Amino acid sequence: MSNLASVGVMGMGVMGSNLARNLARNGYRVALWNRSYGPTAEVIAEHGHEGDFVPAEELADFVASLERPRRIILLIKAGGPTDSTIDAVVPFLEAGDIVVDGGNAHFADTRRREEKLRAMGLHFVGAGVSGGEVGALEGPSIMPGGSPESYEALGPILEKISAKVDGEPCCTYIGTDGSGHFVKMVHNGIEYADIQFIGEAYELLKALGLSHDEMADVFATWNTGDLDSYLIEITSEVLRKKDPRTGEPLVEKILDSAGMKGTGTWTVQSALDLATPVNTIAEAVFARAISSSPELRQAAQAALTGPEVKIEVADRDAFIEQIRQALWASKVIAYAQGLDEMRMAGAEYGWDINVGEVAKIWRAGCIIRAKLLERIRSEYAANKLVTLLEAPSIVAELARSQDGWREVVAAAAKAGVPVPGFSSALAHYDQVRAPRLNAALTQGLRDYFGAHTYRRVDDEGNWHINWSTDGTEESADTAV
Repeated sequence: MSNLASVGVMGMGVMGSNLARNLARNGYRVALWNRSYGPTAEVIAEHGHEGDFVPAEELADFVASLERPRRIILLIKAGGPTDSTIDAVVPFLEAGDIVVDGGNAHFADTRRREEKLRAMGLHFVGAGVSGGEVGALEGPSIMPGGSPESYEALGPILEKISAKVDGEPCCTYIGTDGSGHFVKMVHNGIEYADIQFIGEAYELLKALGLSHDEMADVFATWNTGDLDSYLIEITSEVLRKKDPRTGEPLVEKILDSAGMKGTGTWTVQSALDLATPVNTIAEAVFARAISSSPELRQAAQAALTGPEVKIEVADRDAFIEQIRQALWASKVIAYAQGLDEMRMAGAEYGWDINVGEVAKIWRAGCIIRAKLLERIRSEYAANKLVTLLEAPSIVAELARSQDGWREVVAAAAKAGVPVPGFSSALAHYDQVRAPRLNAALTQGLRDYFGAHTYRRVDDEGNWHINWSTDGTEESADTAV
């Protein structure tokens, strides 16, 4: 029996050490390396009993301890540190070896690195890993992109350590080069929107006069139905938590300034490049930006007026149900937009992304795991869909939810409760279903001031009106 390790992990931070422990717990011999040896020694001292580890101080020893093809997983800070680590280990590798970046890299960086290592005869895999510290240890959702050959050697290991749903691994081959990190990026973008919607529901319940314990009860109830999800579950716990210092609701003692690590912004930027709408995700990103702009908020609070943030209704329970409908429907729109972005990226970059398989591996292990994902997986398996919004069960549920959704958005506007997520999701619903949009006027205006031309509904080609002269129309395809 070989004494060589099956897989190596570089980077002994929390994510790297937890993933290494997960691998060891699943029966793999795991080589460990960190830029400084201290964190590696800590893993061995505290968790060495959990499995078979091969620690190394020197890179050459680390690489030499691995069986061929070498499978090396990097969990290093994104950007320059990842590049420098790759550059340091590559000289020790041989053709056919596999380097995996399990961090939150930008997919364009992954494409660049994959091309560079491919020219050296090496495989580079960009693997999105979702689930945070707990997921890395107990079973994450994993989204690997790279060559099909690399997945043959790597896939069984990743599938074994991933989360499971009814025995099915929450890991699948996504596609070539940067596809895995692109899908992880979109996952995080949907997460931004999901959290924003939950925050808007919270604000509406608060404006309705519910106490924090009552709001926690509402979210706990919602978690037993179609909204069943990890984020809804923990929302109930956060709202119920009392401040250990004052005994008051903890959420009221937390500064209302939300942080960002970039993946939500990347999702929106990439969508702009692909000309695909993800306005719900964009609103979530901008909402965090506003929350973190104290100078802007202080100036506006001093200058602007509005209604009292209070909602009064005849039937409180009925309105709470309408908030649930708005939350579910908006969530569906965000998923649809994220999946549409993946479809457009697949066409642009040559990735054959199976949207149904992506939904399947998001059902457990990741932050956005939710009951809805099983419905999405089933709908894509049963139907040839352009968008999730045409899936039969989704269409029916949106039809049942839309009246309550509209009532909630209207009531929020009247009461001065900001709901940019709910509003933008509803606007998208109405835009995509509209038989005709105001883009016709947009094109008329563009042709007037910039001679940008327009197309007609009753003729082929591109046309232009001589606005400043005789007002006649001419074909822009034949004009000199």
